[in-house]
Amino acid sequence: MIWRPLDNEDPDRLYTVTGGRSSADEESLDLVTLIVSECDPAPGMQSEHIRILQLCRQPMAVVEISSHLGMPVGVVKILLCDLLDTNRITARHPTSAPASKKAQLPDPDILKQVLVGLHNL
Repeated sequence: MIWRPLDNEDPDRLYTVTGGRSSADEESLDLVTLIVSECDPAPGMQSEHIRILQLCRQPMAVVEISSHLGMPVGVVKILLCDLLDTNRITARHPTSAPASKKAQLPDPDILKQVLVGLHNL
């Protein structure tokens, strides 16, 4: 399967990726919420969902996922909610991570750089 970022795509493509939805549950996901895959991709899954599951084998922040996919954060949140609803991923805020996992959290400076980069898009 060939994957390519959608940042240069027509807005119609983003509409198709989200199934026409324009918003996600903003309370459950913010930019630093950590996402972790709970399963491997299944045959027939949407390519963006597959890519998210592959990226999140280790905890990854929503903003990082958005950057890796080359997609707006709002679109990524919709896709993440799809995966949350089917229990394919888990989401937690970094402050709720166990002490043993805190060493694996993304570097805050990298997150800031990603956020600045997203704002510059």
